Amino acid sequence: MTNTLHDALFAARAGADAPFLYLPGRDDLSRADFARLSARYATTLGALGLKPGDRLALQVEKSAEALALYAACIAAGVVFLPLNTAYTPAEIGYFLTDAEPALAICDPAAEPALRPLADAAGARLMTLDSAGGGSFPAAAEGAAERFAPVPRGADDLAALLYTSGTTGRSKGAMLTHGNLLSNARALAAEWRFTDADVLLHALPIFHAHGLFVACNVVALTGGAMIFLPKFAPGPVLQALPHATAMMGVPTFYTRLLAEPRFDRAAAAHMRLFVSGSAPLLAETHVAFEARTGHRILERYGMTETGMNSSNPYEGERRAGTVGFPLPGVELRVVNPDTGTPLPDGEIGMIEVKGPNVFAGYWRMPEKTAEEFHADGFFVTGDLGRVDGDGYVHIVGRQKDLVISGGFNVYPKEVELVLDGLPGVLESAVVGVPHPDFGEAVLGLVVPEPGQAPAPETLQQEAARQLANYKRPKRLILLEELPRNTMGKVQKAALRERFAGLFTG
Repeated sequence: MTNTLHDALFAARAGADAPFLYLPGRDDLSRADFARLSARYATTLGALGLKPGDRLALQVEKSAEALALYAACIAAGVVFLPLNTAYTPAEIGYFLTDAEPALAICDPAAEPALRPLADAAGARLMTLDSAGGGSFPAAAEGAAERFAPVPRGADDLAALLYTSGTTGRSKGAMLTHGNLLSNARALAAEWRFTDADVLLHALPIFHAHGLFVACNVVALTGGAMIFLPKFAPGPVLQALPHATAMMGVPTFYTRLLAEPRFDRAAAAHMRLFVSGSAPLLAETHVAFEARTGHRILERYGMTETGMNSSNPYEGERRAGTVGFPLPGVELRVVNPDTGTPLPDGEIGMIEVKGPNVFAGYWRMPEKTAEEFHADGFFVTGDLGRVDGDGYVHIVGRQKDLVISGGFNVYPKEVELVLDGLPGVLESAVVGVPHPDFGEAVLGLVVPEPGQAPAPETLQQEAARQLANYKRPKRLILLEELPRNTMGKVQKAALRERFAGLFTG
């Protein structure tokens, strides 16, 4: 029996001298270098007593060594659990207790705070820093540089990714070898990745976008990555002439557009810019194409499914949409109350089915059963529609739906109107308690730099384009919108902050 994911991503080119990771400020790693490093790490996991199916929790800064630990876990049959570097010790304590990892690895600076939590959860705690030092790399010194991968099939668990937990405690999405490999193959084919590609990688690798989309696609197809520790306009602009593709979140592209040095010449060597993890404003699409000649490719995915849809590589990349379902992925829009499929153009719940869809929630069989239909479709929680040309439009999360005076208000529709008003950079629309309407539509607006539009004027302009029940009862100017590490607006935080606005 083979090891499904390891054989596809890492084994085929393990001995090659072809470049794999370009590491600014450090020695680059070839495929062979990376294979030897990950083999030493896999050997060390076994020496530490980890067995197939055990979990390894990792909360460290991005590095080649952190990526090698992922590869080592895949080879050893250990379930990889990457954790956001922004999580507090209290949050980490929950994940350690819930996932019960045999080994947790953290940054040396976090060790004193995490030591008692790891002890309480029965996890061994070791360290890894951004330069490749720490107690785990020290333990791997001198370990064998060849490792026979543990047999793993498509249905075996490869990783746990915890959801954000905005509607309750975080849930661990169980992703299998088959889930991750099917998605990497579909994306590599759709986006035309080959061994000639060099991906500019500025994403974190604790997230599905940076790890399972970006790294898996490049590992599968034999290309290389310029592995930046984080996004910063300067290093990205310096790296662009040496890259062919980039995957990012909308914030990457808006920050690049704010740089005068970012122009058509800077992007001349590139063939593809991909955006995801948060909605990309239509204005950003237009401005980016005008500046560079490139049209950003937007796609749609989630923790539990990987990528579900993508705008076409060849063909119209339609702003405001997330394109078509990927090959092998079935997508339908249904009435959320009855489950009845809806015709094109009508808004409903998006449900998906395919080899990319996760195996369920870790130790939560009841929640898993709630989110899957008998026919295998997964309820995404996203509201959307499919237009007459087959493009998928995401309207918002079901939990973000505003019901005002008995009428459904889809925040995205109102946000599109607000974003198009003079002096508005971006907006977020949420529902807050209201004594007469149940919920009131509240608009939070970030002005363009140097602009100070009057909320009353914006409300009057919006009223010309929106039915009465959709119009924000109040508009409030903010310096910025709260976002998570992937750039997604945190609407739960906005609802909490302004919950007493009308009932106070």
